[in-house]
This record gives sequence, C-alpha cells and structure tokens, in this order.
Amino acid sequence: RGSDELLSGSVLNSPNSNMSSMVVTANGNDNKKFKGDDKMDGAPSRVLHIRKLPGEVTETEVIALGLPFGKVTNILMLKGKNQAFLELATEEAAITMVNYYSAVTPHLRNQPIYIQYSNHKELKTDNTLNQRAQAVLQAVTAVQTTNAPISGTTVSESAVTPAQSPVLRIIIDNMYYPVTLDVLHQIFSKFGAVLKIITFTKNNQFQALLQYGDPVNAQQAKLALDGQNIYNACCTLRIDFSKLVNLNVKYNNDKSRDYTRPDLPSGDGQPALDPAIAAAFAKETSLLAVPGALSPLAIPNAAAAAAAAAAGRVGMPGVSAGGNTVLLVSNLNEEMVTPQSLFTLFGVYGDVQRVKILYNKKDSALIQMADGNQSQLAMSHLNGQKMYGKIIRVTLSKHQTVQLPREGLDDQGLTKDFGNSPLHRFKKPGSKNFQNIFPPSATLHLSNIPPSVAEEDLRTLFANTGGTVKAFKFFQRDHKMALLQMSTVEEAIQALIDLHNYNLGENHHLRVSFSKSTI
Repeated sequence: RGSDELLSGSVLNSPNSNMSSMVVTANGNDNKKFKGDDKMDGAPSRVLHIRKLPGEVTETEVIALGLPFGKVTNILMLKGKNQAFLELATEEAAITMVNYYSAVTPHLRNQPIYIQYSNHKELKTDNTLNQRAQAVLQAVTAVQTTNAPISGTTVSESAVTPAQSPVLRIIIDNMYYPVTLDVLHQIFSKFGAVLKIITFTKNNQFQALLQYGDPVNAQQAKLALDGQNIYNACCTLRIDFSKLVNLNVKYNNDKSRDYTRPDLPSGDGQPALDPAIAAAFAKETSLLAVPGALSPLAIPNAAAAAAAAAAGRVGMPGVSAGGNTVLLVSNLNEEMVTPQSLFTLFGVYGDVQRVKILYNKKDSALIQMADGNQSQLAMSHLNGQKMYGKIIRVTLSKHQTVQLPREGLDDQGLTKDFGNSPLHRFKKPGSKNFQNIFPPSATLHLSNIPPSVAEEDLRTLFANTGGTVKAFKFFQRDHKMALLQMSTVEEAIQALIDLHNYNLGENHHLRVSFSKSTI
C-alpha cells in the first residue's frame, strides 16, 4: 500500500492542511541525533519509539498505528535501523496506545513490531527535508479530521479522537433474509484479517461482535460499511466500536468462531458468550440502537426464549413471543411454493392472516399469524421440516405486519390476504383444534369424510400426492374420521398441503391434520 493513495487534492485542501508539524524521513545526520531508545518501559511520553519495522514499510502504515488513539502530530522514520518515532497530540493518547498494543501485539505486513515510550518529549525534525512524508502526514490528518466521530466536537489542532477498539458491534436492521457468520466474515475480511466473530440475537435483532487484528481495519470497515445494505434494499448494517478490546470465544460453530484457534470444540450450539462479555454489554447498552440488557445463554424468560427461537436454536411452545406475529421462512422451493401452500401448512398451527413471497428472493416468505403464540408454535414445529424437497428455516421476523401491495399493483400473486378465510382452524374460542396441535408426523388425522367414500378411495387419493400409503384405519365409532400413514413425514406434509379442504363430494371438504398416534 503506497502512501500516495491518500494524496488526493481534495484531501490536502482540508482546513487542517496548514499544519505546523512536519514529517521527515531521517537520513544522514538525523540518524546520529536519534540513536533509538534502548530502555523498554520509560516514563510516559507523547513520543513513541517503534522497533523491528519491516524494511519496505511506508509512513502511512506507521501513522495508521496511532490514528485510532488520537491525532498524530509528527513522525520520524529511521529507515536504516528499521525504527520510527511517532508523536501524538497528547500523552494520554500515547498511554492508551501503548497499553493497547501491550495486550495485542501490533503487526505490519504480517511482522510483529514493538512499541514503547521514547526518552524524547517531542520530535524536532528538519522540515525542509522530504516533502512527500510531510504531505502524507497532512493527508492522513485531514482524512482523520473529516472522519472524526460525530459527538458535537470538532477536531482542533490538539484534540484527540477517542481511542478506538479493534472490536466492532454490528446490528442488522430490516433482516428479511438470514445473515450468517460466514456472510459477515466474507464482507468484513475485505478490510483486514478478521480474528473472531460472535453472533447472538438480542431484542429479536441479530447482532454480532467482530474483532480485527488491528483497530485501523475496524475503523476502515466502519467508515465503509456503516449504513450499507448486505442484500438489495434490506439487511442494513449498523456499526459501532465496542468498548471491548478482545473477545473470548469458547466454541467454533455457526454462532461464534475464533479463526486463530481452529482447535476449539463446537460446543452444543449455544452462543459462546463469556459472562464477562455479557457484563460489558450491559454497560454498553446506552450506545445500542435497541434498549435492554443482553440475556446471555439460557436465561429462562420469555424474551430470551423468543430470541433463542428466533436464532433457530430452540422451539419454545407456550412462550408468547410478545406479540411478534410475523415469521420469516427461507430456503423454500421457489419453483413449487405458493401463498396458498404456505397458508395451508402454517395454518395447522394458527390462523394465517397474510403471506408474502419476497419479490427479489422467491425462496423466502413472510407469514403473519393471528398472535405471537401462534407464530411461536408454527416456528417451533416447522423450522427444519422438509417442504417440496427442501429443509425450510423459520425464524421470527422483525416486521410487525405483512404489507399488502398498493391498490391496482400486480405483484404476480406473491402476496395474499387470508384475513377472512373460512379455513381458519382456531377462530372459535375453545375449539377442539386447540387440543389437537401436534408436530408434523407421518400419520395424518382425516375428518369430515362422507359415508359414500371408502378406504380404497382415500388410499388412491393420498397415493396421488406422490407418496406411499403405509396404513389406513377408520375410527371404530365414527366413520367420518380416519388415520392414514404415509411412509415419511415429508410425504405427509405434502399430502396435507395438497388435500386439506379437498372436496370429496356431497358438500364434504376433507380436513387433514397431523396425528400423535401411529397405526
């Protein structure tokens, strides 16, 4: 990375470019003046001594080490000795920088380097030398001024931008589609080596902590990505610096990963959130876009249960989702799925009000249930089931309702309002259907069978849905009802979608649900 990329005219015209502190690359006599500091931990100074630099390192890279901690006011490169002196605007900034890099070894060009306080209290350099290095410092400072944190303070000549961490806290808004740890790794790796990621759901919002090897990378990623959408018109990144400077990852799985330690166990799918980190989060919530403290691991309250269920980890029947009625269903078979088929399947667990298959991503749909209990129930029973040959994923959406298309707008039948459907199973309070809610099973319960329909008719009808009928039995006391067993749960799901409400003649519409019995 040459230092020239920062030297655009616009940057140099910034208000800060009339700086008095200059930068030179020392040569000849300067090397004699600055022999390098030998003692390891001297008294704090705003001048830092940096050793073991790679030979080809540029001024920009050395200045970048200091930028996250405050304003850099001068630099002196000792190229022959692979050393440099860096002067910060204040002693506090230098102390923060030394403390940080004593915990996290800094690397330039994949080589560890060493930073300590200098004996010098300020750098006096010959300003007439090396115009290029002077321009680099001006350009970098100008960039830093324009990107200063928006806290109502402007960066003056001696002001210090707050120390920044290599850890970013990422919140994802408008999450229509699932965003995975691997997706985040792919996006954020463009800005530097990602060491660790922890993901979790908090207040029904997907969040992540992501740690770079270097705070400069975190700063670049935040500047480039904050407010950007991962997918077209959705999944918006909201990025902040975390107060944490290091993440403690216990497991490598789909919720957390430490890329520096491939030997970690996968755990049991629980989020690998250290209690200390959880405590740090509680302190950090003032910065959050959403209020409320984190519920680490298995805290048995409704919010935590809903959040865990939203992450697809557990199904919690009977836990109200606090009125979260809309589900996001993904990995659908887009060739086969229709609003009607989703209405029929999800209607086993509640009264589906609206279904919208997403226009830009037809393997995903939003389904609005009548209440939060029904959406929880549908999610816990249907997440991970097979529909039209694909394992579907069901999570809570952060949408409160499913929007209908505007009047007169043709959305190709992707959105359907089932609000007044006569097929709702749970409209009547105290209906028997409330006691007969079971997970998908190979055995189906059939009812409303007219007297003229025989076992053979029903076997043929169900075999025509593409599966094999293994067994059939009429109820002894009541021939209006029967049990019918398909060879797999997937076949039974398909048969229910195809044949629930099928007209058997004599004004009898067949009712189909899952059974807890076997034949």
